[in-house]
Amino acid sequence: MGNPVSNCSVAVIGLGYVGLPLALALSRHHTVTGYDTSKVRIQELKRGHDRTGEIPPSVLRAAPLAITDAAGAIRGADFYIVTVPTPVDDANRPDLGHVLAACDEVGKAMKKGAIVVLESTVYPGVTEDVCGPALEKASGMVAGKDFFLGYSPERINPGDRDHTVDKITKVVAGQTPEAAKALAELYGAITQGGVFVAKNIKTAEAAKVIENAQRDINIAFINEVSMIFNRLGISTHDVLAAAKTKWNFLKFEPGFVGGHCIGVDPFYLAYLAKELGHEPEVILAGRRINDGMAKFAAERIHAWLSPLVGGKGGKVLVLGLTFKENVPDLRNTKAVDMIEALQAMGHRVDVHDAMADPEEAERFYGIKLLPRLEKSRAYDCVVGAVPHAVYIAFSGNTVTSLVRPGGIIVDLKGMWRHAHLGQDVTRYEI
Repeated sequence: MGNPVSNCSVAVIGLGYVGLPLALALSRHHTVTGYDTSKVRIQELKRGHDRTGEIPPSVLRAAPLAITDAAGAIRGADFYIVTVPTPVDDANRPDLGHVLAACDEVGKAMKKGAIVVLESTVYPGVTEDVCGPALEKASGMVAGKDFFLGYSPERINPGDRDHTVDKITKVVAGQTPEAAKALAELYGAITQGGVFVAKNIKTAEAAKVIENAQRDINIAFINEVSMIFNRLGISTHDVLAAAKTKWNFLKFEPGFVGGHCIGVDPFYLAYLAKELGHEPEVILAGRRINDGMAKFAAERIHAWLSPLVGGKGGKVLVLGLTFKENVPDLRNTKAVDMIEALQAMGHRVDVHDAMADPEEAERFYGIKLLPRLEKSRAYDCVVGAVPHAVYIAFSGNTVTSLVRPGGIIVDLKGMWRHAHLGQDVTRYEI
């Protein structure tokens, strides 16, 4: 079954938030080739630039890692680790196009005895029932005999410097006990958090998909109670500050749920449930609440702003566009939904983001980001949407300098709860 793990070659397919840190960690122990189909991404990485902001240029340049967009460069590896996106389509059904394309490339390149590992989030059964046949078709070999399947779910949290791939527990599963053992050894060498060998591949796939679904449901509960508390005229953040003093209270915050994991993965589980004849009630209820949070925020902002502007459209500044704080990632950001809703209500909206790439913002969403903030008190309303560190650090005077006298400040994430904003502006929270 291939070469010994202690002297093996690894090909990582997909060099995004997941694949690049993993490839770098593995390259300290093995011969690693990082492969991505994006020529632009490969050119940037070769120059030492990681647009995700996860890897510093000095680390990237010093790494003993081969980076390529040439499929031929991954031929004959002992391990193939697939870390491509698994989004949903317009009907929120799993889109396995990237996974199947990766399987086609790997199948053409792999040798007998290779182990193919999927890290992408999928519903239970995809590795063996979808990837296995695709690899067999491309390679002409037989899974479980000529090559072996594995699954090791990614647990990357963009922007998180405490739970990096070299510190977390890695779950692994193999098609055979020997494959599982090889994967435990491969991943065990790169992480201080240890390795957990799951009972089988479907179990490991299921563990991953419920990790994000659980977070989605917990956030949905907080979002729903924030809608209730908003009608009561009390701050959800004040309520949470009190509730968190109980030792077993779960510390979740209200907000938009976007990105490529938590806002997507529950749909994979829901899809499988329906295929099995079960109607997933809690999972989809959480999704509906979280997907509706941006519209709810826009409606509340509109209600607060309308009396100020006499029912006419107001001038609004939104601070933050990315899907979460302190990352440049714009994929599936729900801030866009709020902005579009405000525009549909007649408001003129400017957007500033301290982390996002202006070209990506315009290409993905048609939004031209402000290059800088002018302290001209020009806006009727300022909305703190994404708690980037630079926005959290704003003094009360800085925030107030952006909104006209008599205007409003809507602090969606409680960034400025303790800042003194002055007497001539009104603060709102959700």
